[in-house]
Order: sequence, then structure tokens, then C-alpha cells
Amino acid sequence: MVFIPLPVERLGEGTCPYLGPLPIGGGGGVNNMKYAYYPGCSLHSTAKEYDASTQAICAELGMELEEIEDWNCCGATSAHSMNKELSVALPLRNLAKAEAMGLDVVAPCAACFNRLKSADAAVKDNPKLMQSMADKSGIKYNGSIQVRSLLSAISGLGDEAIKAHVKRELSGLKVACYYGCLLLRPPKVAHFDDAENPMSLDNIMTDLGAQPVDWPHKHECCGASLSLSKPEIVVKLTHDILSMAKRSGADCIVTACPLCQANLDGRQTDVEAKYGEKFDMPIFYFTQLMGVAFGTWDGHLGFNKLMVNPDRLLAGIGK
Repeated sequence: MVFIPLPVERLGEGTCPYLGPLPIGGGGGVNNMKYAYYPGCSLHSTAKEYDASTQAICAELGMELEEIEDWNCCGATSAHSMNKELSVALPLRNLAKAEAMGLDVVAPCAACFNRLKSADAAVKDNPKLMQSMADKSGIKYNGSIQVRSLLSAISGLGDEAIKAHVKRELSGLKVACYYGCLLLRPPKVAHFDDAENPMSLDNIMTDLGAQPVDWPHKHECCGASLSLSKPEIVVKLTHDILSMAKRSGADCIVTACPLCQANLDGRQTDVEAKYGEKFDMPIFYFTQLMGVAFGTWDGHLGFNKLMVNPDRLLAGIGK
């Protein structure tokens, strides 16, 4: 299924509650690219706003996303810590389906990207494992496609291609770009950006007119799924990240990972209660801020699903 959202409000004069009247926007993109889209479990549940904003800005950029039919969970955190073969078989089944479509894969979720990329690397480096997957699981994958994160695919368009779609610059907005662990590590598998000083997300925010702050926690761990089993660890880690972002002058944090967004957004109340420090810091998906800059109809950006209300902050953009 191809989902290219073009509501009536996007085709003509519309109004965004944060930006006021919007100019007439076009759906024509810079490059006509088509990807096998792997939303993963989060984007169909707890991170629906990431999916909606992804669909909206990709339509604007001319990136066509065809969802992989009958995709399955990639295994995320649990599979590779429990069963090595299963941790390869689960994401490999999705890759085989994408290969049958003749398309490279794009995954918005950092955890999904990491598992898909790891399985791809595992079988490409080990032909015996690839054959074993075919023999035991019936998964026939030849390794002819590439796996990309959504952040990688969009940053690969280049600065000028992104700037060409900006209708409202995010001037005055100071953002802490937070990459987390799974987009960058291990570097020999991820093959994306500089694992110690990533800049792709910073560059996109600059293209939108925002001001990325210089801070040392852009790739620190937030605790990921320990939020369920060891919440006290996540509260400590998220406090450190939020506190550093605040001290670095950021108004908000922008990320490309549903786990990171959920922890930093949803745990702020716990962090504030334990440490007695008020943050009230919105945690955005980078696609949401791209949508604001592109003049996308607000209904496709999902700000109402954020735990920390961003209304006040967004209302001040450009002032």
C-alpha cells in the first residue's frame, strides 16, 4: 500500500495554529525515490505521530513509501538477547519481502533500522548463515538491497533539496539534536554518520532555520526498553540528558527514535519529581519539525500526542 497524504488543507490556503496562514504548497519532490517502507511496531502504535509526519514530509520531498506487505516484528530488544538465530530470522524475513519488491528498505525507527541492518550484515558476511536461514526458515534472501534509516535517506537528499521546501523558517528555535545509540552503533554495521560526533540531524535542523546547540550528550543512552524492567535507571539517564540539553540552552530535543522519544517525553514527570528540577521540554520527532517548516497541515504532525505540550514553544517560532 502506498500512502501519500494530501489533505485538502495542504492543496490550498490553510491555517496552522502555530504558524498562521500557510501559502499554497506543492507535492512535487526533488527526487522521485521509492522505498520499501518498514514502519515496525512502534509507528503503528505508540509512535503514530512519527508515522504520520513521516508520510507527510516524504510526500513533500518526493519520496514514495510502499509499506512491506505482511511485515513482522524485527525482534527489537528481546530477540538478539535471547536467541541469535531468531534475531536474524525475524528481520531477514522483512528484508526478503523488500527484496522481492525490488526496493531498498527505509526504517524510521532506530531500533528497527539497527536490527534490519545487523541481520543484513550478518548474512552478507556469512554465506553459511544465509543458507542456514533458507534451509531452516525458508527465508530466501540474496542481499541485493540496502537498508537505510529514514534520517539517512532524508539527509542524503542534500541541504539544498531540503531548503527548497521550507516555507516557514524555524528561526529562534534552539534544538538539541539527540541521535541515541542505535542509529550509530556499531559503526561497522550502521555505516551512518560519525559515531562520536554525528551531524546529519544537526544539518537538517540548520536547513530548517533552527539553531542546533552544541552539547555532549547527543549519543548518550536513554535506557531504551529498561523503562519497563529498570525504570530507575531510565529516570537517571533521562535526567542527565534533559539536564544537559537545558544547560546547553536548548528549547527542545529532536530525535529519530521512538524509544528515545518515549523515555525523554514520558519520563519527565518522574524525573522532575525525583530531582526537583523543572524541564517542561518538548521532545519532537525530526519529521514533526520538518513538517512545521514545510507548512504541513498540523493534523498530520501529531503534536497532540506529545506528553509535554509544545504549543507555547511552537507559537513563538519566527518571532
